[in-house]
Amino acid sequence: MSQPKHVTALRMKLPARKKLDPDIQAYFAKCDEKLGFVPNVLAAYTFKQEKLRAFMQMYNDLMLAPSGLSKLEREMIAVVVSSINHCYYCLTAHGAAVRQLSGDPVLGELMVMNYRAAELPAKQRAMLDFAALLTETPDKVGEPDRARLRKAGWSDEDIWDIAATASFFNMSNRMASATDMMPNMEYHGQAR
Repeated sequence: MSQPKHVTALRMKLPARKKLDPDIQAYFAKCDEKLGFVPNVLAAYTFKQEKLRAFMQMYNDLMLAPSGLSKLEREMIAVVVSSINHCYYCLTAHGAAVRQLSGDPVLGELMVMNYRAAELPAKQRAMLDFAALLTETPDKVGEPDRARLRKAGWSDEDIWDIAATASFFNMSNRMASATDMMPNMEYHGQAR
């Protein structure tokens, strides 16, 4: 599915792909091969290729590296944070990931609209409640909140991963809002 002409990656003029550094061009070619498109969030970072490399490294570490959190749980955090922040790009992209990883399109839609309406295990609910608290009122987070996570079965290292994932998506949501970043059209039809 191609992007309609009236929908661009963001409302700013991006550098031409052929002018990007060879390693970035190669990475984008791999995206084209594996996904069929380059996610607009990556294209948006081409203004500052060193920041794109840092973004990709942090994203890959948070979302793909070994963790006490499953890939699905990390995507769920991305969606909860993005829902609170009303980030259209991330809700669309990571909502598709939740649908795909869970095999449950309804769960993906519930997470986008209101994760509290989803029937989730207590451990996941505690994780998402913490991510929501950290997003909505970070100045209110304290030891009782971490204690609730431990009681639900999360280790201190897991708590770090939950916080790092929520923090990363708060930053990413703000960049998407600042640039009026639009999701790739392909995300809309995935895993439905």
